[in-house]
Amino acid sequence: MIRAHVLCCGGTGCTSSGSQKIQAAFVREIEKQGLSEEVKVVQTGCFGLCALGPVVILYPDGTFYSRVEEKDVAEIVSEHLLKGRPVERLVYNEKDETTGSVTESLNDTTFYKSQYRLALRNCGVINPENIEEYIAMDGYAALGKVLTEMTPDEVIQTILDSGLRGRGGGGFPTGLKWKFASGNRGGVKKYVACNADEGDPGAFMDRSILEGDPHALIEAMAIAAYAIGADEGYVYVRAEYPIAVNRLQIAIDQAKEYGLLGEDIFGTGFNFDLKIRLGAGAFVCGEETALMTSIEGNRGEPRPRPPFPAVKGLFGQPTVLNNVETYANIPQIILKGAEWFASIGTEKSKGTKVFALGGKINNTGLVEVPMGTTLRHIIEEIGGGIPNGKKFKAAQTGGPSGGCIPAHLIDTPIDYDNLMAIGSMMGSGGLIVMDEDTCMVDIARFFLDFTVDESCGKCTPCRVGTKRLLELLDKIIAGNGELEDLDRMEELCNYIKSASLCGLGQTAPNPVLSTLRYFRDEYVAHIVDKKCPAGVCKNLIQYTIDVDTCIGCGICAKKCPAEAITRTDYVAPGHKLASMQIDPAKCVKCGACVATCKFKAISKK
Repeated sequence: MIRAHVLCCGGTGCTSSGSQKIQAAFVREIEKQGLSEEVKVVQTGCFGLCALGPVVILYPDGTFYSRVEEKDVAEIVSEHLLKGRPVERLVYNEKDETTGSVTESLNDTTFYKSQYRLALRNCGVINPENIEEYIAMDGYAALGKVLTEMTPDEVIQTILDSGLRGRGGGGFPTGLKWKFASGNRGGVKKYVACNADEGDPGAFMDRSILEGDPHALIEAMAIAAYAIGADEGYVYVRAEYPIAVNRLQIAIDQAKEYGLLGEDIFGTGFNFDLKIRLGAGAFVCGEETALMTSIEGNRGEPRPRPPFPAVKGLFGQPTVLNNVETYANIPQIILKGAEWFASIGTEKSKGTKVFALGGKINNTGLVEVPMGTTLRHIIEEIGGGIPNGKKFKAAQTGGPSGGCIPAHLIDTPIDYDNLMAIGSMMGSGGLIVMDEDTCMVDIARFFLDFTVDESCGKCTPCRVGTKRLLELLDKIIAGNGELEDLDRMEELCNYIKSASLCGLGQTAPNPVLSTLRYFRDEYVAHIVDKKCPAGVCKNLIQYTIDVDTCIGCGICAKKCPAEAITRTDYVAPGHKLASMQIDPAKCVKCGACVATCKFKAISKK
């Protein structure tokens, strides 16, 4: 009789910090204590709170252990599992300032309690490598329902009525895409495909679903195949996701073994097979036509549209392509109904959205909230605010294709239309938080540099235009900018957006346009005052030593790699040694002196 479960996070974040060794240690120690018949160790997907890994949760009480080390395992087994006493030094404690109560359960933390985990419902709950655990959570019940109780058109109408929009960035209605591809069922070969490429910097939503709940994707793709009349599917996943690829392959093999993939599924005569294709890390292959070109074995470059993939896609046949998160919603919509899903979110943006919360934020990790949740709620409540008492400055949504949302718009409800209205976009779900020490010109350059590197080069506006735009940003950051450059940049941005072949080029200028719109004063400061207000751009900052604060210890001079710090003749009142000074001509602006000085006598401006 199992009386307790030890859930060990097996997501990439915790795995990289040693969770596999911790899991093995639990198995050994539980066996050593003779508890193998009473306690079960379960490897799960990501719990979400990545900054606190490795994470271990003990049920039935739900005690949340964070930053567990291998040497802690024996104590947890001895004290908690044998004696019923949680090891308090390892328990994640969160004190409620109003009531004084202490939270020890993961579900009661501020990070979790205002989330609505729909796409992530099984992540951190089940063993992703065990199909029976997925089935126990109503897995494959939706597939059984559509094959035995619903016509393909009824399935499509359900998805249409739910209001589900694509979570990969564009927000196109999922049901409408399926409807476009549904004609001539049985008359032509059709495909369903999944975009699991996820190339945005800081984004890991799809990866976590594949690692924590791969059967949800398989079930949803089978439902999509039934709806449009396809019998073959492809999951395009980047090779840099080895854990996700391995678990997805295990899930596919298990589904075939259980008769849930292959021929005559549920005895209905419906056939569907699924294959994995690995991407080589090209960001442009996140664009649907480039992805399909890559699956076909060619260089990943976009194709002109129309014709759209629903008419002429993979191998020239009608194809439906959605990303992992979009598919993860499908089984629940089928089981609980379109009205249930449509009741979540806003009028035009239904359901929930998963965000990879990162940057200058206390609680980094995966967050799933109803559409329409404000940026403030995500940052201050779920994210725990900005570290070190710094002020919130901006948030980047949508990765290189998105824009920067300034602090005065922090109460904006996040949905597709609101983000587009303020110059950003939903994207796949990366949400990078920035504090007052962030230079917005430098941020625009960072994302544009990424896009320039990832451009496939097929069309001139993207290949050449983004490069010229990057050169203008480099010019400004180097202190050589002119005010006329701002007009040139805006003109070039609009040209790139209107003339590029695919979404990569069409959205590449967004970080530049949004920072010009909301942080133009920083660009002007770089150009007119030759200063970087945030103190980030090296060519525009200068390190100085306050001679009255400096005690003349000389440690900064020893740490300076450029020998730019020397002693003056000035001895400050109350000090014994002469103060130090920095030669601006020799200074390489590495910041080693600031990090070394314990007396805060060195500043940059």
